[in-house]
Amino acid sequence: MISFYFVFFGLVLSALLGGALVSLLKFTNKSTVIKFALAFSGGFLLAILFEHLLPELYESGNATIGIWILSGFLIQLILEYFSGGIEHGHVHVHKGQALPWTLFFSLSIHSIIEGIPLGNHFAGLESLHGHVNYESLFWGIVFHQIPVAIALMTLLLSTNISNLKAWVILLLFAIMTPIGLMIGLYITPGDLGVNYQMILGVVIGMFLHISTTIIFETSENHKFNFLKLISIIVGVSLALILY
Repeated sequence: MISFYFVFFGLVLSALLGGALVSLLKFTNKSTVIKFALAFSGGFLLAILFEHLLPELYESGNATIGIWILSGFLIQLILEYFSGGIEHGHVHVHKGQALPWTLFFSLSIHSIIEGIPLGNHFAGLESLHGHVNYESLFWGIVFHQIPVAIALMTLLLSTNISNLKAWVILLLFAIMTPIGLMIGLYITPGDLGVNYQMILGVVIGMFLHISTTIIFETSENHKFNFLKLISIIVGVSLALILY
């Protein structure tokens, strides 16, 4: 079982790692390695959704859970209208462009929401699968956050802001999921008139949209890519082996 501090700092460091890969190794959102990393994270997310999180929700007996999953799917669809799809590595880079703040705020909202169920766990709101649920969710967020941070840092460095400001903005992004973690820890779903399953349902819906979009969009011109398929299979396999 992983600790609260491991989760908190792991979420921050995963985003900073993405920024470091851009600055030090000159990775970009168009890098072949990043496309495979996205495919891996998409496979991992999809596996934990179908193997653990979705079965848990439907075992809870909540008759409205499908509505909350659909709501999360639609919320992510709306957020991506403003973020341009950076959640699945889709970003247009134009040298010297102004910083798109709507993208940053949209990505921040997404990150905060996905951290809330982790905080709910540490608040003692145990789910049917206990540690399996929150650990798999944590690693799913981490594996997805690294390529997203790479795409974000690539975008930031292409704007008219300094490298220092780019790192400050990336650090702000890095603490967004931990902010969600703290919200989930100190504000229970009951305080908002909902329950744990509803919050998790929204997050699952968001991840369902992201993971399927990643899997369908990482192929160039939608052509079959064997290495991409291997990346997805590795992600799925790792999720099944670990959890």
